[in-house]
Amino acid sequence: MCGIVGFVDKKSKKEKLEIIKKMGERLNHRGPDQDGFYADKEVALGHKRLSIIDLSTKGIQPMFNADKTLGIVFNGEIYNYQEIKEELVKKGYKFKTKTDTEVLLYGYQEYKEKLFAKLRGMFAFVIYDKVKNELVGARDYFGIKPFYYYKDKNTFMFASEIKAFLEHPDFKKEVNKKALKMYLIFQYSVHEETFFKNVYKLKPGHYFKYKNGKLVTKEYFQVEYEKVDKPYEVFRKELQEVLESSVKYHQITSDVEVGSYLSGGVDSSYVVSVAKPAKTFSVGFDIPGFDETGLAQDLSNRLGIKNYQKKISSEEFFEVLPTIMYHTDEPHANLSTVPLYFLSKLASEQVKVVLSGEGSDEMFAGYNEYYEPLSLRVYTKIPLGLRKIIAKAVSPLPHFPGQNTLKLYGKPFYERYIGHGSYMSGDEANLMLNPDLRSTEEIKDIIKPYYDKVKDLDDVTKKMYIDMHFWLPQDILLKADKMTMANSLELRVPLLDILVFDYAKHIPTKYLIKDKQTKYIFRDIANRRIPEEWSKRRKLGFPVPFAKWIKEEKYYKMIKEEFNQDYVDEFFDKQYINELLEEHYSNIKNNSRKIYNAYMFLIWYRVYFINN
Repeated sequence: MCGIVGFVDKKSKKEKLEIIKKMGERLNHRGPDQDGFYADKEVALGHKRLSIIDLSTKGIQPMFNADKTLGIVFNGEIYNYQEIKEELVKKGYKFKTKTDTEVLLYGYQEYKEKLFAKLRGMFAFVIYDKVKNELVGARDYFGIKPFYYYKDKNTFMFASEIKAFLEHPDFKKEVNKKALKMYLIFQYSVHEETFFKNVYKLKPGHYFKYKNGKLVTKEYFQVEYEKVDKPYEVFRKELQEVLESSVKYHQITSDVEVGSYLSGGVDSSYVVSVAKPAKTFSVGFDIPGFDETGLAQDLSNRLGIKNYQKKISSEEFFEVLPTIMYHTDEPHANLSTVPLYFLSKLASEQVKVVLSGEGSDEMFAGYNEYYEPLSLRVYTKIPLGLRKIIAKAVSPLPHFPGQNTLKLYGKPFYERYIGHGSYMSGDEANLMLNPDLRSTEEIKDIIKPYYDKVKDLDDVTKKMYIDMHFWLPQDILLKADKMTMANSLELRVPLLDILVFDYAKHIPTKYLIKDKQTKYIFRDIANRRIPEEWSKRRKLGFPVPFAKWIKEEKYYKMIKEEFNQDYVDEFFDKQYINELLEEHYSNIKNNSRKIYNAYMFLIWYRVYFINN
């Protein structure tokens, strides 16, 4: 795992080398083992390496082919590189290293853009074609590895993390205020343009070409579902083989020890049961209902595996928030990001690579919201116009059981489910914002184009499709990458493998949601390896007692102080967000998620624009 960086500008080779080294230093945490830099009159390339495969210095990047016409910087792991290497050897290519990087280099030389769809792994890389004077870059299918780029009239930059751009003298650091409203709704940045103006995310499953000042991006992979009707037992047996093979593939493709994260949930428990690593890692909070370390210890004991644990204190949680926002690059308000940081720090003291269970929920329908009771499914058969009238009629009434459901189901599907992890409506977000930033941009402007692509599929598949494009790459995978890399640790996600998806896309929904159980087929497979209390446990995620803590005077005052800084008025209605805090502190209403969203943005702004 590594950090990559590069740029094209009109500066001299000497100037380029000085700049690229400074940009690379910003990514030291991503690759503390080795580094390499290259510059010519056109391009500068930089690489920070965390050595996982071929630990020798032969793997240092930028790496060039034999005639020096192609160079590459690469972040990630290619799990099928040996198979591709065998193909290339038969075609006459000669290799000097044992790295997957060199396979990518010659693979591109042979297959050009067709290479991308041949890869099994997680990746973000850029290839410099000196003959064509062209940069070509690609990002993996699901967005496991990050990739950012910046473009103005005279300069093009790319990097694994936005913070590297800060070291380039041509980079103009400005807040993209248009991103704030949707961030409050989704708890992460949803637009292609980031919170930094003119900085963009390369979408998962996309590649780009940059030449003569022109940038073109293209899609090479699409999430598509092709349901097949086969007996359940056939699916279960075949999927079990695919999953076990993927876990083992992700484990053996390494020249260093591989450990695993372990919570009390089914995903990580299944991965651990198959991989049986020597070490597992777990964190929690010493508060009832917010700690699964006991469950992790119990399973580790049953499997004969050493389990390392840490309990996170409230002091540690709040103290680390500026560090968290520095590493996420953009405001990010998923509470579980913080325990994931401590978990990664704990694991990095023992290993350089860990396995984790991300991706299972989005591929096998694991979130609680995916299951709708029969009564709701019947209710949705009522014409939307009538449901809207009912929703409008019950809205002003005193609260009663089912009122929120009637209001929610008075909306079209693309507004009713906007992705796992959303916490407020567009109207609520506007109330929090400075009046100058309130906008008419609606949730449907973001979501509906995606729903239109799957409008003829069943509701569960629609939800999975939305989460595959929003929640998974822009929240789950982002925090997984940034928090592990902050601690110089590589994370692998064997359940989110392209071959697993290629099989999962055929599974009928009736085998995903069955007997009121989400992720049914996956849980059934897991139950054959781990105790039933693990395989059938309800989805919890990483519960964090933030709502409890900010009712304590110490943390209430801490947030109140932040909410009343001079720069707050630039972004928020200061009176309104203070009222949210007062309501929560006085036990009138649980506003913790809205408070945390605003608080994280302000900490991010302070880190990048006040304290620099």
